[in-house]
Amino acid sequence: MSDYRGGEPIRQKSGAGKTIVIVLVVIAAIVGVLFATGFWSANVKEGSLPEVSVKGGDMPNVDLDSKAVVVGTKKTEVEVPKVKTETETVDVPTVGVKDNGEK
Repeated sequence: MSDYRGGEPIRQKSGAGKTIVIVLVVIAAIVGVLFATGFWSANVKEGSLPEVSVKGGDMPNVDLDSKAVVVGTKKTEVEVPKVKTETETVDVPTVGVKDNGEK
């Protein structure tokens, strides 16, 4: 993007922060869609918070069930066209330069 002030162009550069924010928003949207569609599901056991002590707290037990994507092949009959080529002799135009004998 260019802006002209006083006869000289001023170029405005976008920062890397804008790109990082866009990437984080896209990642959050993808994770939200995965949970909303049931591709990912989380069952949190014991919905209460762990006891807090001087030693530090324990993380809550989470049972995360994710779906598995199965990819494979199977034999199927499909019609495949056969391509056949033949060699033929045809006249094609040529372009050249004749030397008139001068050196």
